[in-house]
Amino acid sequence: MKFTRLLSALPVLFFAAFASAQTLSEPPKYGISFSGFLKTDYFLDTREGVSIREGHFLLFPRNISPDANGNDIYASPSFNFLSIQTRLTGRITAPDAFGAKVSGILEADFFGNENAAFIDANGFRLRHAYAKLNWEKTELIAGQFWHPLFIPACFSGVISFNTGAPFQPFSRNPQARLTYKTGKLSVTGVMSAQRDFASPGGSTPLRNSATPIVSGLISFETMNSSTGKGFLAGAGADYKTIQPFQTTTLLLQSFITDEKVKGLSATAYLKITMPEFTWKLQTIYGENLFDLIMMGGYVVSSLADPATNRVTYSTLNYHTTWSEIQTTGDKVQFALWAGYARNLGSKETILAYSNRIDGTEVTTRGADMKSVTRISPRIVFIQGKFNLATELEYTTVAYATRRTDGTLNRDDYGKITDSQNVGNLRVLLSAILNF
Repeated sequence: MKFTRLLSALPVLFFAAFASAQTLSEPPKYGISFSGFLKTDYFLDTREGVSIREGHFLLFPRNISPDANGNDIYASPSFNFLSIQTRLTGRITAPDAFGAKVSGILEADFFGNENAAFIDANGFRLRHAYAKLNWEKTELIAGQFWHPLFIPACFSGVISFNTGAPFQPFSRNPQARLTYKTGKLSVTGVMSAQRDFASPGGSTPLRNSATPIVSGLISFETMNSSTGKGFLAGAGADYKTIQPFQTTTLLLQSFITDEKVKGLSATAYLKITMPEFTWKLQTIYGENLFDLIMMGGYVVSSLADPATNRVTYSTLNYHTTWSEIQTTGDKVQFALWAGYARNLGSKETILAYSNRIDGTEVTTRGADMKSVTRISPRIVFIQGKFNLATELEYTTVAYATRRTDGTLNRDDYGKITDSQNVGNLRVLLSAILNF
């Protein structure tokens, strides 16, 4: 009887063994899976501001500009509704290569690539596109990713698409990034170029320098999953060289020039995670941070050769700090964000704020500002995959006043000596569906 039962069970056992063998021998599945969010922003401003994409990416309020009757033409409210931040992310899995686990990210949104005439609003644009190779202690990223001074593990959680700019670095760059991790310590080296976020004059000045941007980061991170407590601290440096022009012009004659603008920037950051809240802090000293959607840039410091109109340059430097505290509730989250930026001027005396004959200050951002301050509280209501968020963003700029001759009140090094405050309040309401 036992033998008969065993014979009758053999087909079942054989099928189970066969199915198990097939499962073990089947190759892992490779391809792409999609996620992202649908986001609509409703916002109202009390004053016209310097912004990108029809007011969506707001930087700071415009300075007072009187009309013929002495009335400020920018002191008027405006509103807009936009859904162009909607995002699609593709996570790619691939076979191992060179002994490393291979993965990738392809991410895009509808924010467009052109701002001057708004002809590309709603345009589908590339955000991130990179391949990642992970060994036991080493990681290599090749492609377009966040600039090294933007810290993915410690960045502003504001609802506004400006993500804390111009106080926080905001740029995505084509790059090669190598990270070595040992225990809780990691060291990162990056070489990057410019594409969507570029220095004055586009990416050409960096390419003309024949030198990529060189950056380094070191960080220490610990996280206890059982207690929900974590700690992250790090620091980094960034060195950039650009060559604004290859030739100069004098009396309709052209002369070769190779004058460079060299800028060294540094950052330090801290993040503390607790079961009830998360606190973040970042501070940045920057020389020529124009390409990171921050204040700064470069200026003309001297006329080196009058016979060829060759000039030398100096950077316009800024120091910024931002901080944020946010609760970690499942249904409702509260947060308070604050930022401050100060114009440090130049290390050399300034001859001119532009290479252009008309004097337009196109090589700097914030050269007429003494400081910028922002405070931004928010509330986020969470229901599964759907979020409703409201945020207030009050930004104040201390703009330089003018002397009786019309020139700005600033010294020979670009530091503002007298200023007046100009503020804007943005009321933002967002509806976000994650998928």
